[in-house]
Amino acid sequence: MKILTIGDIFGRIGRDSVFSVLDRMGDGVDFIIANAENASHGRGLTKPVYEELKTAGINVFTMGNHVWGCPDIESVMRYNDNVIRPANFEGDIPGTGSTVITAKNGARVGVINLIGRTYMQGPISSPFLTADSEIEKLKDKADVILVDFHAEATSEKMALGYYLDGRVSAVFGTHTHIQTADAKVLPKGTGYITDLGMTGPEHSVLGLDKNTIIKRFINGMPQKFTVATGKGQFCGAIFDIDEATGKTISVERIYKTL
Repeated sequence: MKILTIGDIFGRIGRDSVFSVLDRMGDGVDFIIANAENASHGRGLTKPVYEELKTAGINVFTMGNHVWGCPDIESVMRYNDNVIRPANFEGDIPGTGSTVITAKNGARVGVINLIGRTYMQGPISSPFLTADSEIEKLKDKADVILVDFHAEATSEKMALGYYLDGRVSAVFGTHTHIQTADAKVLPKGTGYITDLGMTGPEHSVLGLDKNTIIKRFINGMPQKFTVATGKGQFCGAIFDIDEATGKTISVERIYKTL
């Protein structure tokens, strides 16, 4: 089966890019996972935007450090089991960190959302040990398991990929908004890419107006961040997975400008 993973959707341009690419892709994939923590105005996910993106065919929405950017995310997660937040957030907080959704080919797809600890803020448990417990919960319920690791450090992402090699079908990184060129199948059959990249404004700095960010770097003064305008880009990867074994056959990196 082919599973499409979409890198951080950023704002209106990111959402338009999703619809544009998925309309052209048609029935070429069996399941779609998208990181949506920046889908609403560049920060968070509102209920209307969630409902909009569902019509594009996205099956599971993962989140990250901006999960609480829009207040109605709590009700979205309460009533929809296809929206998950990092499982290793500590404390009594809304939502869950994993889910199992049936694909159109009948395969049961488990998705785990984790967040890194390096350069990230907040009370966060070990993503490695949390991954162990989440896999244990899903292993008898899912035919394949994929992990969205929302993290800053490439070393932390690569380490988790090798740590989970052979135990999950794929590990893909999100958060940095910059796609990496290291898509591959690890030695024990886990598909991997360090970061999917960003689906959003092409000529921007991580989705934000480039001139504002340049000014911030030059003078160090606070600036009002605004979402960039202009052409869009679509970043992600397709994992071709044998659902009988749970192993990845191949990984195709996607970077399209629109």
